[in-house]
Amino acid sequence: MTDDIVDRIAEVTPELDALRRRRPVTREQLQASFDALFRPVSVEHVSQAERELVAAFATGLAGADDPTAAFYAARAQAADPQPATVVLAEAAAAATQGPFGTYTELGLQAENTDGVRYVPSDAVIASVGERLAAALAHTHLLVFRPREASGADLGRLLDAGWSADGIVTLSQLVSFLAFQQRVVTGLRVLTAVGLTAENSEEEAA
Repeated sequence: MTDDIVDRIAEVTPELDALRRRRPVTREQLQASFDALFRPVSVEHVSQAERELVAAFATGLAGADDPTAAFYAARAQAADPQPATVVLAEAAAAATQGPFGTYTELGLQAENTDGVRYVPSDAVIASVGERLAAALAHTHLLVFRPREASGADLGRLLDAGWSADGIVTLSQLVSFLAFQQRVVTGLRVLTAVGLTAENSEEEAA
């Protein structure tokens, strides 16, 4: 079997491995995205610890018992234990069901929904710093209220010390994690319902 991050988180079985091999390009690109974001050539704009902490927060919004969340929680605690404790507690407190938000397009206002908006407290800002606190708030926005993201939100990141390149990386990180989390969840569902070697090709078709 190919040893990659999704395989490890999902605890891939031989049947799931056969299923994933039907989509080799998708599998390779998913691992390549992980490598680019978490084993980068440069951490000039987003430090390694920031990547791990944001990942723990983003995936932790699904609940600490989520396997992807558990994977990134462990990485964050290894990278920077003190802020990781704060970040994980914030993720647990800020978890909700989404997405939601307000549409600006005409004719879509009937689909507007409201929900939790995460704003780091003064205590959290003092503990993890304004820069990381701003990243957590933006991450929550992208996960649960992407339709509301605006230039003003980017301005808050710039004010907190994020560069334009750093903001792009942050957004890519959150997008990648959402996709990776969905893939892992899907694979584990297939395991739970009893995917077998005989039906793996049918599922992959």
